[in-house]
This record gives sequence, structure tokens and C-alpha cells, in this order.
Amino acid sequence: MLIGEVARRSGVSSRMLRHYDALGLVRPTGRTTGGYREYSPEDIRRIFHVESLRSLGLSLKQIGRALHDQAFTPSALVSDLIRWTEDRMARERELLERLNAIDASAPTGWQDVLRIVELMQDLNSTSAARRQQTVLARPENAPVPAELLARAVLTESDPNVAGALRWALTRTGDDGVATLATGLRSADAGIRRRAVLAIAAMPGAPGTTAMLTDALGDPDTTVRRQAALAVGRRGVTSAVPTLVGMVVDGVNDVEAAEVLGTLSHDPGCGERIMTALVDELAAPTADSAIRIRLTQALVELPMATAKETLRRLANDHDPAVALVASAFVRVRSDEGRCNKQS
Repeated sequence: MLIGEVARRSGVSSRMLRHYDALGLVRPTGRTTGGYREYSPEDIRRIFHVESLRSLGLSLKQIGRALHDQAFTPSALVSDLIRWTEDRMARERELLERLNAIDASAPTGWQDVLRIVELMQDLNSTSAARRQQTVLARPENAPVPAELLARAVLTESDPNVAGALRWALTRTGDDGVATLATGLRSADAGIRRRAVLAIAAMPGAPGTTAMLTDALGDPDTTVRRQAALAVGRRGVTSAVPTLVGMVVDGVNDVEAAEVLGTLSHDPGCGERIMTALVDELAAPTADSAIRIRLTQALVELPMATAKETLRRLANDHDPAVALVASAFVRVRSDEGRCNKQS
């Protein structure tokens, strides 16, 4: 088969076939009666072998080694190709994010594009102070686009810079919520944690309560706890088990108890919270410190709900629990007398 016919049937251009010939990758082994080089079926199979290896990202030099050197094994090379491909994909994703951010800012001219690029560079600076100043020192008439802020929030590890980014994001309206929502679906628990904190700071944005409620089922404990505090403050009662668990574990237990106190003003939920706290008080694993925290959480509940339980705890077998409960009962009683006198 002559070169033109091979090119037509294989999809490999005549120019590339001649290049393969020059490199010694695929040389036609036959000759026509007129002296023209002719490709044999074996030559054509070799062309497809070369094209198959090219489709994996191998260079022509690497393909030559693979086809000629029997000692050239694929394992190490394939591992390198995987790493190079992942690096290239990461660079391309970064480029796509930059282009999307520029597009979302609706630039009217190339000066606007250059301004956004400069912002990206500042937000990606290795200096935390510079990243923070980029947000805080921005003129009112030149705000940072919400898309950029949301992406920066999801990747920022410095707590001070992260706080500044969340503050700035809340001032942009609801535009960054969609980007934050993608953070909730990340495989990286750190990104999901940052997404929850940022979404929690935007209570007026549509759909955020549903997003945070879904996060109560997150596999990461910190994400669940952050979501529970946020949705509990918004009146979502499904946060109760996580909040009670926070009191037991002593993680943001004061905040969790305050949120439980707010939720307990719903009569149905108040009874549920009361039962959960009392059950934890009676648990065999509840040591003195846990029972003191649970007693303090009871104080956050309406007096009518927690009064009898606190009185019982004032005579608890654990002196420390009894002391805490007694003090709270006296304080509550004094408050009640003052209210009656006034």
C-alpha cells in the first residue's frame, strides 16, 4: 500500500508518515515494481501501535524506545505519565477558574481584565498580610468580585485572612453562594469546613439553610459541628443530636448549649432536648466533667423545663455536679423572686 492510501485509511498524514520514516519508527519494507516504497500489513500495524502510544502522551523518542528496546518496561514511564497528566490537568483547571472569574466580572475592556488578573495574583500571594490587605484595603468603588472571594475562601488556611475574606464575601450579596456550594461537595474536608463557615456567615442568602442542613450528615465531625451551630441558630431542630454531642465532648460546648437553649423555646423541641440531656447525664460513660457540662447546658433551657431536673441534680452523688446545680437553682430562684417583686 502506497503512502497516500495509508494516510487516507489510517488518518495519519503523509507528512507525519514521512516523519516516522525519517526517525526510523515506521519504515515501509516493500517496493513496487516502479521502485516506490510500499507499506506491508505489518508496517501498517506498527503505525497503529505508534498512534496508540502517542494517544497515551508518549513522545516519539519514548515510543521508539518502547518499540525497539525489549528492556524498556512500561511501569515507571506510565507512572510518570500519570503524574505529568495530573499536573497538566491541575494547571488547566486553574486556568479555567481564572477565565471563569474574569468572565463573571463582566469586563468592559482589557484594563478590567488586567485588574482581575492582578487581584488573582494578590489573593494567591505567599504573604498572608498581602492577601488580607487585598481584601481590607480595597476601595469601595473597586470591590473584589464575589467569584474570586468565594474561591479564595475555600483555599485560605490562615484564620485571620479567612475571616477577612468571609467578611468581604458577605458584602457582595449572594453571588458567591454557588461557588461555596461546590466546596461542600469537595473530597477535601478542609475545603468543606471553610465552605460551611462561609455559608453560615450568609444567613440571608437563599438556599444556604438547606445546604447547611445537608452538611449535618457530612462524614467529617468538624463540618457537622459547624453546620449544627449554624442551622441551630436558624431554628433547624435536626441539629439537636450534634449539639448535644458537642456538649458531651466539650467542643464549643458553651455555644452549643446556648443554641440548644434557643431551640428549646419550641415546646416540642424543648422536651426532646431535655430528654437527650438527661439521657446523657445517666450514661455510664459520663464522667464528672461531662455531667457538669450537661448541667450547665440545662441552665440554658427555660426554667419550667429544667427546674425539677436541676433540683434533683442539686442532691447528686457527685459533689461537683451537686454544687453546680445548687448554685444555678439558687440563682434561678433569686431571679424569680426579683421578677415577682418588680
